[in-house]
Amino acid sequence: MNIVLLGAPGAGKGTQAQKLVAEFGFAHISTGDLLRAAIKDGSKLGARAKGYMDSGKLVPDALVIDLVKERLAADDAQEGFILDGFPRNTSQAVVLDSELADMGRTLDAALLVDVEPDVIIERLSSRRTCRDCGYTAPAGVDVCPRCSGQMYQRDDDKPETIQQRLDVYQTQTAPLVEYYKGHSILKEVKGDRPVDEVYADVKALLGL
Repeated sequence: MNIVLLGAPGAGKGTQAQKLVAEFGFAHISTGDLLRAAIKDGSKLGARAKGYMDSGKLVPDALVIDLVKERLAADDAQEGFILDGFPRNTSQAVVLDSELADMGRTLDAALLVDVEPDVIIERLSSRRTCRDCGYTAPAGVDVCPRCSGQMYQRDDDKPETIQQRLDVYQTQTAPLVEYYKGHSILKEVKGDRPVDEVYADVKALLGL
């Protein structure tokens, strides 16, 4: 099964993706992870991406799409994948459809994890992250349970920054909901509930 994950920052998309990967073995394709891996590996695409990122510029759509295409061709993505963080806008969605068609593949579902903005702001602003290993935990946890590192609040987990991120999502990414609704593959699940409850609905919606 080939899935695109949709939802605002902090909606819980990553958590649901991890559960699907663990149970069904889908390839979890996160553009953030792809960029970091390409840069670390020193690949040609990674070197190009690093040049943009080092100068504070957004990595161009064409370069991100090339990274995604390369990842989709990997062996572990042949039996199904979950795209997380891509496409970010309808232009990317159109290109993705075209590239998949060239590979003889299609999307089976666009899964929207829907959470109200005020819930997201409360959820993310109460999150703390380990400086050393990146582990996340609720406010009040001062020492990382995984590596004993210091827990802190990231700048992008502060309420004013979260609101800015939600505004960007609403402008750029929310139109994807209408795009996939028009293609009759949109599945919506309410994400402001216990994780396992959401996951049970996700599986039912996807017919898994």
